[in-house]
Amino acid sequence: MAESQQLRVQEAVDTMVKGLERENIRKMQGTMFRCSAGCCEDTQASMQQVHQCIERCHAPLAQAQALVTSELEKFQDRLARCTMHCNDKAKDLMDAGSKEQQVKRQLESCVTKCVDDHMHLIPTMTKKMKDSLASIAK
Repeated sequence: MAESQQLRVQEAVDTMVKGLERENIRKMQGTMFRCSAGCCEDTQASMQQVHQCIERCHAPLAQAQALVTSELEKFQDRLARCTMHCNDKAKDLMDAGSKEQQVKRQLESCVTKCVDDHMHLIPTMTKKMKDSLASIAK
Protein backbone atom coordinates (compact mmCIF):
# COMPACT_ATOMS: atom_id res chain seq x y z
CA MET A 1 0.00 0.00 0.00
CA ALA A 2 1.30 3.47 -0.81
CA GLU A 3 2.94 4.99 2.24
CA SER A 4 0.73 8.08 2.33
CA GLN A 5 -2.42 5.94 2.13
CA GLN A 6 -1.13 3.63 4.86
CA LEU A 7 -0.40 6.62 7.08
CA ARG A 8 -3.90 8.00 6.45
CA VAL A 9 -5.54 4.77 7.62
CA GLN A 10 -3.15 4.38 10.55
CA GLU A 11 -3.87 7.90 11.82
CA ALA A 12 -7.65 7.40 11.55
CA VAL A 13 -7.50 4.05 13.36
CA ASP A 14 -5.16 5.46 16.04
CA THR A 15 -7.57 8.35 16.64
CA MET A 16 -10.48 5.92 16.93
CA VAL A 17 -8.62 3.63 19.36
CA LYS A 18 -7.48 6.56 21.52
CA GLY A 19 -11.08 7.79 21.70
CA LEU A 20 -12.36 4.34 22.68
CA GLU A 21 -9.63 4.03 25.30
CA ARG A 22 -10.33 7.46 26.78
CA GLU A 23 -14.15 7.28 26.70
CA ASN A 24 -14.81 3.59 27.37
CA ILE A 25 -11.86 1.39 28.26
CA ARG A 26 -10.39 3.72 30.89
CA LYS A 27 -13.68 3.78 32.82
CA MET A 28 -13.77 0.00 32.68
CA GLN A 29 -10.19 -0.14 33.99
CA GLY A 30 -11.13 2.07 36.94
CA THR A 31 -14.13 -0.13 37.71
CA MET A 32 -11.96 -3.24 37.47
CA PHE A 33 -9.32 -1.89 39.86
CA ARG A 34 -11.90 -0.69 42.39
CA CYS A 35 -13.66 -4.06 42.18
CA SER A 36 -10.35 -5.92 42.60
CA ALA A 37 -9.43 -3.79 45.61
CA GLY A 38 -12.80 -4.66 47.15
CA CYS A 39 -12.02 -8.36 46.69
CA CYS A 40 -8.76 -7.91 48.61
CA GLU A 41 -10.53 -6.16 51.51
CA ASP A 42 -12.64 -9.22 52.32
CA THR A 43 -10.68 -10.64 55.26
CA GLN A 44 -13.08 -13.59 55.59
CA ALA A 45 -12.46 -14.85 52.04
CA SER A 46 -10.00 -17.60 51.23
CA MET A 47 -7.10 -16.97 48.88
CA GLN A 48 -8.99 -18.88 46.17
CA GLN A 49 -12.16 -16.84 46.71
CA VAL A 50 -10.20 -13.59 46.46
CA HIS A 51 -8.54 -14.84 43.27
CA GLN A 52 -11.93 -15.80 41.76
CA CYS A 53 -13.37 -12.43 42.77
CA ILE A 54 -10.47 -10.62 41.05
CA GLU A 55 -10.97 -12.78 37.94
CA ARG A 56 -14.65 -11.75 37.83
CA CYS A 57 -13.59 -8.11 38.12
CA HIS A 58 -11.15 -8.49 35.20
CA ALA A 59 -13.57 -10.34 32.88
CA PRO A 60 -15.43 -7.31 31.41
CA LEU A 61 -12.18 -5.49 30.58
CA ALA A 62 -10.69 -8.61 28.98
CA GLN A 63 -13.89 -9.02 26.94
CA ALA A 64 -13.72 -5.36 25.87
CA GLN A 65 -10.09 -5.63 24.82
CA ALA A 66 -10.80 -8.83 22.87
CA LEU A 67 -13.72 -7.10 21.10
CA VAL A 68 -11.57 -4.12 20.02
CA THR A 69 -8.75 -6.41 18.87
CA SER A 70 -11.16 -8.58 16.88
CA GLU A 71 -12.82 -5.61 15.16
CA LEU A 72 -9.45 -4.08 14.25
CA GLU A 73 -8.23 -7.41 12.84
CA LYS A 74 -11.37 -7.74 10.71
CA PHE A 75 -10.89 -4.19 9.43
CA GLN A 76 -7.23 -4.83 8.59
CA ASP A 77 -8.10 -8.11 6.87
CA ARG A 78 -10.72 -6.44 4.70
CA LEU A 79 -8.33 -3.65 3.73
CA ALA A 80 -5.58 -6.17 2.99
CA ARG A 81 -7.93 -8.20 0.77
CA CYS A 82 -8.88 -5.07 -1.13
CA THR A 83 -5.26 -4.06 -1.73
CA MET A 84 -4.37 -7.66 -2.72
CA HIS A 85 -7.12 -7.45 -5.34
CA CYS A 86 -5.49 -4.25 -6.64
CA ASN A 87 -2.11 -6.00 -6.79
CA ASP A 88 -3.65 -8.92 -8.69
CA LYS A 89 -5.26 -6.56 -11.19
CA ALA A 90 -1.93 -4.75 -11.66
CA LYS A 91 -0.12 -8.06 -12.23
CA ASP A 92 -2.75 -9.09 -14.79
CA LEU A 93 -2.30 -5.78 -16.62
CA MET A 94 1.49 -6.20 -16.65
CA ASP A 95 1.11 -9.77 -17.96
CA ALA A 96 -1.21 -8.45 -20.66
CA GLY A 97 1.54 -6.08 -21.80
CA SER A 98 0.37 -2.76 -20.34
CA LYS A 99 2.95 -0.06 -19.81
CA GLU A 100 4.51 0.07 -16.34
CA GLN A 101 3.60 3.72 -15.68
CA GLN A 102 -0.03 3.08 -16.63
CA VAL A 103 -0.16 0.02 -14.36
CA LYS A 104 1.40 1.99 -11.47
CA ARG A 105 -1.21 4.74 -11.88
CA GLN A 106 -4.05 2.23 -11.94
CA LEU A 107 -2.62 0.41 -8.92
CA GLU A 108 -2.32 3.66 -6.99
CA SER A 109 -5.86 4.63 -7.95
CA CYS A 110 -7.20 1.24 -6.89
CA VAL A 111 -5.38 1.34 -3.53
CA THR A 112 -6.60 4.90 -2.91
CA LYS A 113 -10.17 3.73 -3.54
CA CYS A 114 -9.67 0.84 -1.08
CA VAL A 115 -8.44 3.26 1.55
CA ASP A 116 -11.27 5.73 0.88
CA ASP A 117 -13.88 2.96 1.11
CA HIS A 118 -12.40 1.67 4.35
CA MET A 119 -12.05 5.14 5.87
CA HIS A 120 -15.82 5.47 5.44
CA LEU A 121 -16.28 2.29 7.49
CA ILE A 122 -14.45 3.69 10.53
CA PRO A 123 -17.35 5.76 11.96
CA THR A 124 -19.74 2.79 11.74
CA MET A 125 -17.13 0.47 13.25
CA THR A 126 -16.51 2.98 16.04
CA LYS A 127 -20.23 3.24 16.85
CA LYS A 128 -20.59 -0.54 16.84
CA MET A 129 -17.64 -0.91 19.22
CA LYS A 130 -18.88 1.87 21.53
CA ASP A 131 -22.30 0.22 21.73
CA SER A 132 -20.73 -3.17 22.44
CA LEU A 133 -18.36 -1.70 25.05
CA ALA A 134 -21.27 0.08 26.74
CA SER A 135 -23.20 -3.19 26.99
CA ILE A 136 -20.13 -5.01 28.41
CA ALA A 137 -19.59 -2.25 30.99
CA LYS A 138 -23.13 -2.62 32.40
